[in-house]
Parts: sequence; C-alpha cells; structure tokens
Amino acid sequence: MEDKIWDIDERTFQFAVRIIGMTRALPTKETVSWILGKQIIRSGTSVNSNIIHAKSATSNKDFCYYLRVALREARETKRWLEMIVAAGLISKERMSFLIKESDEIISILVTSVKKSDHNNNS
Repeated sequence: MEDKIWDIDERTFQFAVRIIGMTRALPTKETVSWILGKQIIRSGTSVNSNIIHAKSATSNKDFCYYLRVALREARETKRWLEMIVAAGLISKERMSFLIKESDEIISILVTSVKKSDHNNNS
C-alpha cells in the first residue's frame, strides 16, 4: 500500500499542476472564469495536499480520513471540470485529458479507501 500512496502523490501533484495550467486557458474577460478557476484550483490542489496528509498520518484512522477527503476533493474537481465544459468556457476535447485523469484518480482513491477501511475493520 505504501508504494501506491507514493505513486498517487506524484500523480495528484501533476494533476494539480495541470489544473493550474488549465485555469490560464479560461477566458480572461468573464467573471465566471475567475470564480470557477478559483474553485477548481482550490479543490484540484487539495487532492494532493490530502494525500500528503495521509502519508504523514499518525494512525490508520487519520490515514483513512485524509484519503476520504482527497476522494471528496477529486470528485468535486471533476464536477468543476464538467461545469467548465458545460458552460462552454473550454471545449470538451481540450478538457478530455483532465476529465479522464480525474476519473482515474477517483477510481484509485475509491479502491484505496475501501482497502484502508477493510484493514481498519479487520
């Protein structure tokens, strides 16, 4: 499990960097771009931040808690990505990599949370 946490750390770090870069592509003259950009930067970078917290957890309970928070933030980030596309601010084609990556990160975190919960209850 330890190796997987290190892998997801790097992956979510790169995801956060891409989210930051994506916000630079939002239309600059629209207030909604600034608001959505702020929201998605907050949630997208928080995924990695919570992985860091999980890696430094002092108990299995804390570890599971931070994984769950990372999962919640990943799901929120995916919704912001979908909203940006639905609002026509960035095309679905340009956003496809980030949406796919968010799906994969969510899947990894769901599996990690389930395994962690199982290990805690065993």
